Amino acid sequence: MDLATLIGIIVSLGLVSFAILTGDGASTFLNVPSIVIVFGGTVGTVMVCFPMKTVTGVMGVMKKLLFADPEDHGALIVKLEELAKKARKEGLLSLQSAAEEIDDAFYKTGLQLVVDGQEADTIEDILKIEISHIKNRHSVGADLMKAAGTYAPAFGMIGTVIGLIQMLQSMSDPSSIGPAMAVALVTTFYGALLSNVLFLPFATKLEQRSAIEVAQKNLILEGLLSIHAGDNPRILVQKLSAFVPLSQRAEEAA
Repeated sequence: MDLATLIGIIVSLGLVSFAILTGDGASTFLNVPSIVIVFGGTVGTVMVCFPMKTVTGVMGVMKKLLFADPEDHGALIVKLEELAKKARKEGLLSLQSAAEEIDDAFYKTGLQLVVDGQEADTIEDILKIEISHIKNRHSVGADLMKAAGTYAPAFGMIGTVIGLIQMLQSMSDPSSIGPAMAVALVTTFYGALLSNVLFLPFATKLEQRSAIEVAQKNLILEGLLSIHAGDNPRILVQKLSAFVPLSQRAEEAA
């Protein structure tokens, strides 16, 4: 589980809730029509923007946000180094058993191409096409969250305008103007909260996760091409170390 995401949500919503509960008129912030306008309007507009399959797959996106745990670059390099040593000693065909044990579809496909004796250019072309499609698939989830983050404040403003119109129709009682204005502004609050605490941060997190996964796929690609070329395992490690931040290299060396 990604504790940073979970803790961030709890802290953000917790501090906002604390500020509301310790102030006067906390009950004003619970307004069902405002919730319906912001949530319903945002969901409806997102459904207009994206296919139904993409919208219904939002739970998968949330699962990826909270539970995805990408493998460490250093661990991948160690595994590829072991495969390189085995290939140099026993030949590329000896990697068949290793290919069958790999769970990652991209890694498995690439290693199988190496074992099958495909040309390096063919392997590179196939895997680069797969990386491109992975990036496109990941961008859909981030785009959905960005759209929700854009439309939630807009529907908050729409709800506020509706509340102001209704308030102006009952100006005969000046004492009711203040409470009515507070209720109208609650809708804007909901929209801003959803956008800035949930949707837009989720989009940023998804983009970061995508960048990490794409970097790992490129690392695997370079490692497999090095194994295919019969490079010395030490050379392979030196090549792939470029994917590891300098600070982490220093820690591993220590």
